[in-house]
Amino acid sequence: MAVIVELPVSLPELRAVRLTVDELHTGMKDYYGVGRVERGRCEWWARGKVWRSAPGCIQIKQPGDVYRDVARDGATTWTILMLPANEVARVREEGKAVAFPQLEASDGRAEPFQHLFDAVYAGAEPLVLEVALTEAVSAFAAISKAKADHTRPVRRAMEYLRERMTEPIRLDVLARHAELDKFHLCRAFRAQVGMPPHTYLLQLRVARAKELLLRGVRASEVAPLVGFYDQAQLTRHFRRIVGTTPARYGRGEGERGDASMPLAGM
Repeated sequence: MAVIVELPVSLPELRAVRLTVDELHTGMKDYYGVGRVERGRCEWWARGKVWRSAPGCIQIKQPGDVYRDVARDGATTWTILMLPANEVARVREEGKAVAFPQLEASDGRAEPFQHLFDAVYAGAEPLVLEVALTEAVSAFAAISKAKADHTRPVRRAMEYLRERMTEPIRLDVLARHAELDKFHLCRAFRAQVGMPPHTYLLQLRVARAKELLLRGVRASEVAPLVGFYDQAQLTRHFRRIVGTTPARYGRGEGERGDASMPLAGM
């Protein structure tokens, strides 16, 4: 079970929540965010390795990141900040940023993020928060020396799925685009991304559906826009991944309790 409490923030472009989770989950992120572990310890898989989190650790996530919980020592509580996607994307487009899944509390690269969390908890005025937010977004550039997360074939496959998510996709075509035979591609994709290509594609489609619903697109019109056969298929997968129906999510009834919100350990 996940308990989510919205935290007051004076900047409309910054959202902050306090999250407590006591179960194991697997999922994919659809936002840029940072989380600080406030209480508890857990282990989770991402980018080909298992990470161990303790109080003070900073977790960094971006759209498309896949995680899988491995173990939890009781309930874990995070503070989660969802960053403005356009600001983070601008830093990344400049070729300066490579998101790193976790920074230890003692890591100097984590300081800008720690300052932002502290400012949120202090109820800082807008200017203070703007400066802290800007420095945190810029900190994505400071961790640019991290090694590439995926091999070239897997990156090409992920890009193809993102670009063609609304179309029917065949494995042979995907493998040709990735320049790797389908057997090796399936093994490499699962090992590096954390889920097979078809599951990744499903997560992408649901994430796009959420975006459209929050923009005001009617739930009955979303399915063909994101690559689902019909409304029933959309509703079945949406409910399983998000925890509510597209119609309820579009009305705002599921947004705050969205099961895909946690950065890890959900």
